[in-house]
Amino acid sequence: MKRVRCPKCDQYITFDETQYQEGQRLIFQCPDCGKQFGIRMGVTKLRERQKDENPDENANENGFGSIVVIENVFHYKQVIPLQLGNNVIGRYQKGNPVNTPIETVDPSVDLNHCTINVKYDKHGKLCYTLSDNNSNTGTFVDNVEIKPNERRRIENGTLFTIGATSIILRTNEE
Repeated sequence: MKRVRCPKCDQYITFDETQYQEGQRLIFQCPDCGKQFGIRMGVTKLRERQKDENPDENANENGFGSIVVIENVFHYKQVIPLQLGNNVIGRYQKGNPVNTPIETVDPSVDLNHCTINVKYDKHGKLCYTLSDNNSNTGTFVDNVEIKPNERRRIENGTLFTIGATSIILRTNEE
């Protein structure tokens, strides 16, 4: 199964790509907003989409690690690469300026929920610090809420929760 995103409202439409041939043009109508749009089936787009659908948890092509958003009733599993500096995590919404958006319909994830700061320590090793951005539902590490203005050091494999969404940190460590 593949997904395409409506260009007007950003909602996903799921379809079975095995029913169509390479080069075939498909027309979709968004069930939410009614917008009609077309796509053309192609080998390169399918391969690109398959990579997105089956992400590598250790994928961090830039070397700064990634976060793995665990699949639940609100969204598919996602692997989102991190960058050096502040990675502001929040719910994806068109026009939202966060640089690490999670595609979810989970209402308990704020648009600007928390931040992971990635930096080098004095020994040249990457360190990761998690802080809550005054979210409505809080950010939890090991079922303990991060207090306002608190920064918590996290490591490879740390599980943290924002709203009803669980996330695992994957660093570039072996």
